[in-house]
Amino acid sequence: MLADHFPLLALRVRTPRLELRLPAPEELAALAELAAEGVNDPGSMPFLVPWTDQEPALVARSLVQFHWLRLGRWSPDDWGLDLVVFRDGEVLGQQSVSAKRFAITREVHTGSWVGRRHQGQGIGTEMRRAVLHLAFAGLGAEEAVSGASRTTPPPSRSPASSATGPTASRGTWSATRSPSSTGCASAATRGATRSR
Repeated sequence: MLADHFPLLALRVRTPRLELRLPAPEELAALAELAAEGVNDPGSMPFLVPWTDQEPALVARSLVQFHWLRLGRWSPDDWGLDLVVFRDGEVLGQQSVSAKRFAITREVHTGSWVGRRHQGQGIGTEMRRAVLHLAFAGLGAEEAVSGASRTTPPPSRSPASSATGPTASRGTWSATRSPSSTGCASAATRGATRSR
């Protein structure tokens, strides 16, 4: 099996409603199609990198290429894990966690998106909690940094909307914003949350 040579393919992160994992090729195609349908209102840009500001076919293609690029460049010192989010087998979006020099910094970075037709159901919060649980409980992270735009709706600004659930033992989560820039980053640590 391929997972014998690349164990991340066997990784599963589950919540009561969701499963996060690396996709099979056809599931990656479904994720690309979901992204091409739209992730955000065309009049706003909720991402620090405006990857959705392209023609739909280019959004889909760039998503697939980026996914393969990150897996191909995986190393202990510089890694990125782009997990596809499923509910009952349906692709809903993507949750990423990445790190550079993790063994030294114990810091991860997260990012996510949910397809427009699946937004407003608490999926984003649940998938972020799941990946933060993986980072803190599974990998031993000390800090998680989540980037967000100032135009992102409040539920998407914080790594989790409350201190309940799997991340409670490592930190208290709250929304933070940086009023002096177009973007912000929430940093969650074992005992506090701060803006960067």
